[in-house]
Amino acid sequence: MPGSKITRRAVLKASTALALSATATRVLSAAPPASAITPELVSAAQKEGKVAWYTSIDLTAAERIAAGFEANYPGVAVGVERSGAERVFQRIGQEYASRIYAVDVVNSSDAAHFLVWKRDGLLAAHVPEDVAQYYPPEHKDADGMFASFRITLSVIAYNTNLVKAEEAPKSFADLLDPRWSGKLVKSHPGYSGSTMTATFQLARDLGWDYFAELAKQRVMQVQSATDPPKKLAVGERAVQVDGSEYVVLHLKEMGQAVEPVYATEGSPLIVGPNGIFARAPSPNAARLFQNFCFTPEAQQLIIDAGALRSVHPKAKEKAGRKPLSGIKTMKEDAAAVLEQADEIKARYTKLFGV
Repeated sequence: MPGSKITRRAVLKASTALALSATATRVLSAAPPASAITPELVSAAQKEGKVAWYTSIDLTAAERIAAGFEANYPGVAVGVERSGAERVFQRIGQEYASRIYAVDVVNSSDAAHFLVWKRDGLLAAHVPEDVAQYYPPEHKDADGMFASFRITLSVIAYNTNLVKAEEAPKSFADLLDPRWSGKLVKSHPGYSGSTMTATFQLARDLGWDYFAELAKQRVMQVQSATDPPKKLAVGERAVQVDGSEYVVLHLKEMGQAVEPVYATEGSPLIVGPNGIFARAPSPNAARLFQNFCFTPEAQQLIIDAGALRSVHPKAKEKAGRKPLSGIKTMKEDAAAVLEQADEIKARYTKLFGV
């Protein structure tokens, strides 16, 4: 199962060692000037010809974003490397420990990863023009190292063929009802960054006693936060405890029998930043791709095609979806997730036996 023998601390120790000599005297300053998409940048990116994007977004959504970029900038191919956020984090740490510098741009659903990469001097300061102009301070790093590319929620959901709307759970507390025993599915914080963040928020707000009771419900465990909605769609389980809202919405809009539930206690809020690595093998293509990702066009694409959420004021919510402003959410705290990640994995694994 998802529990990895390689802890976050072990990966940090390996990845940090190589960065220390280069960053020991480095002092962070204000963010650099905003970067626009210019003919010169496009030409330099086309000469490099490719950009490697490591991401934890569902593969279908990631490929649509890549296709949108490639349509705008022919000659620059996007290599999408998709895995769970915790696996993306481990992979980069292992590659850097082996002096393999393959990643250009990274996106993770665990915002704590960016605090680590920034601390270790692995990110390049770069501020897309749209981020500088439109993004509020809480959604962009003060030193220009990353910004919130996408937002999603971790939601309860159910199969509408197996559960009547009036009988569906309305809260996390409802999931402890014995009638849901053997009918629940959830993802694992040892694999998924979204689930790591959601587990932290739920444990903070509801307590670990909640998870102790939930573990008695014979819950099906899967890896990625994108997996539970797919189990619902095929009828393997009736209700998901957690899972990416954007996958639920996408499946629903494709005609699948799934319905999201925004818990009365609040739904965990998941912020997924984008950042450029300082040793990116294609630095110009990386800057062009990063700039594109924050344009109104790309942000509308993640909403319309990806069913994700955006903080760009020029990107509009899709009709028929509940606006983010109308949903009660829990509070994200990336620094606390970073501090408690290994403890969360250990406590979770002990409770659920996986």
